[in-house]
Amino acid sequence: MRLDKYLAESYVGSRKEVRNLIIDGLISVNGELVYDPAIEITEKVDQIIYKDEVIEYPGKRYIMFNKPAGCITAKIDEKHKTVIDYFTKEDSKGLFPVGRLDKDTEGLLLLTNDGEFAHQLMHPNHHVSKKYFFWCLGTITEDKKTLLENGISIGEDDDTTCPAKIEIIRSGRYEELEEQIPSYTYDSTNMKNNTYLQMVTSGYITITEGKKHQVKRMLKAIGCYVIYLKRFQIGELELDEKLQPGDYRVLTRKEVENITPFMKIDNY
Repeated sequence: MRLDKYLAESYVGSRKEVRNLIIDGLISVNGELVYDPAIEITEKVDQIIYKDEVIEYPGKRYIMFNKPAGCITAKIDEKHKTVIDYFTKEDSKGLFPVGRLDKDTEGLLLLTNDGEFAHQLMHPNHHVSKKYFFWCLGTITEDKKTLLENGISIGEDDDTTCPAKIEIIRSGRYEELEEQIPSYTYDSTNMKNNTYLQMVTSGYITITEGKKHQVKRMLKAIGCYVIYLKRFQIGELELDEKLQPGDYRVLTRKEVENITPFMKIDNY
């Protein structure tokens, strides 16, 4: 591995910043000052020192996070709590979200420091599936279900969606199913006043794309309004039921390999 890449991935600075540190003679390898950013080193073998501190290579990290509703999928935000705010300072080093979940959407979110992993997982050619549980206002008839399953236009500049899988769990009046609907909904302040007698439907929807607000827009296209949304699965990886909202854990190598069969995972 190049020395500048090693330092950048060890959070010493950006690639440009660490190159300047090397050129300025501020980095030593095995006790010798080096001035060439392209010098090859071996992580966990060669000793890299900057400011009298040994720079340990962190390696690749893959994290499962159970995102709560109400926080945004970002690293930093001045107005809103972010998903990174749930991590300790040490655990958050170098992490960034893979894709995004809307502020009011809960569930499975992956974070990593591996840019290639994130790129491959999100690449549209790989059609990695995402499974969500939803509650919506309205009913989903067989005809509407067929529209979703075959692909549907969601307006604006997006083409027709790829085929989806739909499984209806419950349907009935809101007043009859109120106790089963999570208390946090997209319009919780007006739910009882405006929708008490409306029909509501719950179910699972599985998509293989990542268009903006896709699930909500798909259901809107058949006359339904999402009031609760939670992602349960990405590819073969299911949300760990032991994780409470806001909790996270490291993925095993097998879990990482199962959701990225199209790429090789090294150094993990």
